[in-house]
Amino acid sequence: MKVLYIVTSYQRDPLDVINPWMGETIRQLKKRGIEVTVYTSSWKGLGDHLVDGVQVRRFRYCPKFLEILSHTRTIPDQVRGNPLVLLLIPFYVLFGVTGLRRVLKLEKFDLVHVHWPFPLAIFGWFASRRAKVPLINEFYGAEIRWALYRLKMLLPFVRWAVNSCDLVVAISSHTRDEIRKLSAVPVEIVPYGSSVPPAEEPEEASPDPGRTRRVLFVGRLVERKGVEYLVRAMKEIDLPFPVRLEVVGGGPEQERLRRLVDGLGLGGRVELAGRVSAERLREYYRGCDCFVLPAIVDSRGDTEGLGVVLIEALSYRKPVVASNVGGIVDVVLHEKTGLTVPEKDPRALAQAIARVLTDTELARRLGRDGYEYISRYFDWNRLTDRWVEVYGRLVSGR
Repeated sequence: MKVLYIVTSYQRDPLDVINPWMGETIRQLKKRGIEVTVYTSSWKGLGDHLVDGVQVRRFRYCPKFLEILSHTRTIPDQVRGNPLVLLLIPFYVLFGVTGLRRVLKLEKFDLVHVHWPFPLAIFGWFASRRAKVPLINEFYGAEIRWALYRLKMLLPFVRWAVNSCDLVVAISSHTRDEIRKLSAVPVEIVPYGSSVPPAEEPEEASPDPGRTRRVLFVGRLVERKGVEYLVRAMKEIDLPFPVRLEVVGGGPEQERLRRLVDGLGLGGRVELAGRVSAERLREYYRGCDCFVLPAIVDSRGDTEGLGVVLIEALSYRKPVVASNVGGIVDVVLHEKTGLTVPEKDPRALAQAIARVLTDTELARRLGRDGYEYISRYFDWNRLTDRWVEVYGRLVSGR
């Protein structure tokens, strides 16, 4: 079977860290005899190329110095930073559809799978009709929330995207429930897994009762991650041993967070590590005592579609604390696989973190049970089996 993935961005080279779960999904599918070609936009003139054996087809839509709509920041973030970027979108859509004609002449596909249907549902509809193959539109949540709560002018388009394909897929129960507000079509849930290898044994903590406990956050520093509230929570934590917050990742909020840390006098207790290598990231995971994802519903109505970093942390059997928003609740079951707290509540965050750091047995149980849970529900073999079944059903049905 051969599948065409239509996506907003993909690795530009083997060292590019964007969408690691997608690359892993493609590698796992290849083991089952399913070949995937990725169709996405150019980045500053980049053309077709191979990344780790994956054929990536790219369409040009502007002079190369203007081909900046994706890859370093999401398209909404680009527009928010500079509204003039909106002028590029008509060219993006026009040349994206036109470029598909070339790709469909070069390769034959059995199925088209669109990730992020706004605005890529247009590409998927064109490709599936031209190739006469089934179409999957997979939603990650933000596009639905924009249409429902922020930019209602998008409602007709998103409703059309939901109703114009052969199958709608959501990455979480939260996203499925949002889709059902637009249409009564059946929605299947297929989450994504983690590219961090499972079965990591937790490091044995030092027996020294006065040792520094390490709290970890990993992710892009954007508003919906809620890192501001985690930094403020550090001001609320008062325990008989030192507690240090390590923030790994970069993004548009980085400088604002740095000013907040300085303003609260937390320079010695909060480290903004920026982007780090894969090996260094593993060291952060192995060395932490608690992982926290303080996500929020941001000013645009966006929030976490799933929270894949929680799966990564649990693969190291680390106890996790997270906000009870979006798809996070599919990963963190309160008191079972972690602790959940209300969003935007530094005091509640501080209390949950303090509870994990002071109750060794609770921390051990949450890490163990969390690991067993993701092994059952987010294991790559299980998820790949699911996609093989879904693809096979659609192709044989057509």
